[in-house]
Amino acid sequence: MKQSQVQELLYQALETELGGVQIYTTALRCVINEDLKEEWEKYLEQTQNHVQIVQEIIESQGLDPETETPGRQVVRHIGESLVNAMELALQSGEPAAAQLVAAECIVLAETKDHLNWELISEVAKKAKGEEGKTLKKAHEQVENEEDEHLYHTAGWTRELWIESLGMPAVLPPPEEVKEVETAIGAARAKHARTSML
Repeated sequence: MKQSQVQELLYQALETELGGVQIYTTALRCVINEDLKEEWEKYLEQTQNHVQIVQEIIESQGLDPETETPGRQVVRHIGESLVNAMELALQSGEPAAAQLVAAECIVLAETKDHLNWELISEVAKKAKGEEGKTLKKAHEQVENEEDEHLYHTAGWTRELWIESLGMPAVLPPPEEVKEVETAIGAARAKHARTSML
């Protein structure tokens, strides 16, 4: 394994989680659906915990969590751009539109976050000794939460869009109702939505 790239992955993972805190904080100013608000409040709390977990991984490898890399700067820029997009939507004065923009921003952020944790899992499989144990334990702590963040918010986004188009929406979405935590489960829930109308 390329150790320099493992370190880069960890720095990007930390920056993604830090950005996630800002994204959820801003999204909570956009949300109008009470069920979705509850969900995002829970995800914010979990993401704050994920920041701590990634910091601990970095420190366990003798690295400095404050280290800047070009990739980390890009991740930060993307996160700030998502926050700015939500701020712009809030300024429009259309609450439903701002909520929809917030949901889309979370899906974009959680897609990167989900990828980071998939890659951390791959590294954990190849890493030896304490490094492997630390990465595996961290992945096990967050995997189901990260799956939920991505798949549930994607379901919310789809249904909020459908509602905005003037068509019958399933709220909360099937992904939420069925407590989906896998890509296969998300696909099944999406397919089953027509029977829930």
